[in-house]
Amino acid sequence: MSEACATAAADSAPATPTPPAGPSYGALMKDGLWSNNPVLAQMIGLCPTLAVTGNATNGLGMGLATTAVLVLSNMLIASIRNLVSPNVRIPVFVALIASLVTLIDMSMNAWMYELYQVLGLFIALIVVNCAILGRAEAFACKNPVSASAIDGLAMGLGFTLTLVVLGGIREILGSGTLFAGASQMFGPAFHVLEVTLIHDYKGFLMMILPPGAFFVIAFLIAGHRVIEQRAAKRAAAAQAPLPDGAHA
Repeated sequence: MSEACATAAADSAPATPTPPAGPSYGALMKDGLWSNNPVLAQMIGLCPTLAVTGNATNGLGMGLATTAVLVLSNMLIASIRNLVSPNVRIPVFVALIASLVTLIDMSMNAWMYELYQVLGLFIALIVVNCAILGRAEAFACKNPVSASAIDGLAMGLGFTLTLVVLGGIREILGSGTLFAGASQMFGPAFHVLEVTLIHDYKGFLMMILPPGAFFVIAFLIAGHRVIEQRAAKRAAAAQAPLPDGAHA
């Protein structure tokens, strides 16, 4: 009798709620690369985006440096998220990000001096890149280390891809080349990236000057929004109920 009562009590007891599953790694990658791209969707980190993308090589260098900081900062912040008081979390996050940027800056100065000279002050400005502190506050301090690392990688790759595309368009229109000087900045292995697309090209000067960056980024953002709006319309049409009498 007691066993039957115990069984009935167990059956009637409310089940322990399971914690909600976090976002999948695939969703995180899609979010960073496209849906929530730091530049095209969130429109943050525009200072280095516009300033250093005179060619694709510079964009690649800045993007990879920012990606390294994003991944490492997300992992560090996720690992200490339960140890830091909410009242002081922002100063702690900034201190960690500044330390990582300093290490990246010194490493580039030691091993990628040509790229370090080109990027200059903008490496140090990674500290105040809203994408990094934003991901720390919005994601890393609320999720485990593995998910935070993937989120940082996705956002960093999305940022890098945008910088490379922006710099590549400006470089092609401005000088007819692509990834010029990559072997000097990254090493001889990157010589395969250097391409001359238009021989004896006199160049379109405005594309490699600051106004060119504004024109190209405007078209990229507009293109991103048009594609997103068309995708949303197709999804809404697919979910719309069929009219009476119609067959699927």
